[in-house]
Amino acid sequence: MQRTPCEVMMWNGLPAIRKELAIIMIKEFGLNQRQVAEKLGITPAAVCQYLSHKRGTQDLFDKTIIQELVISVKRIMNGDDTASVVETCRICHLIQKHKKFSVLCTTQYNEKK
Repeated sequence: MQRTPCEVMMWNGLPAIRKELAIIMIKEFGLNQRQVAEKLGITPAAVCQYLSHKRGTQDLFDKTIIQELVISVKRIMNGDDTASVVETCRICHLIQKHKKFSVLCTTQYNEKK
């Protein structure tokens, strides 16, 4: 059975996205691990694992996506609790657009307010 695009992203893309967001938040914005965890809605232990390369080990990012991740961090830092969800979905679609995975999602994420 073929895995769905969301399943592929859940196991491979999401950890890589969170890892890069965490690194940018710490290096560029001076947040600590607890603050990063709160912004991303994950545990401090997960942040620790991202930083120690135990999670999110796939390299999915080129220069363009890294620039978009920095934009996402700025939006997350200035946004409400839903900003990390919206930005994670946005980056997910960018990764797929750049054909980093063989399985692509054709749906569009629309935030309901």
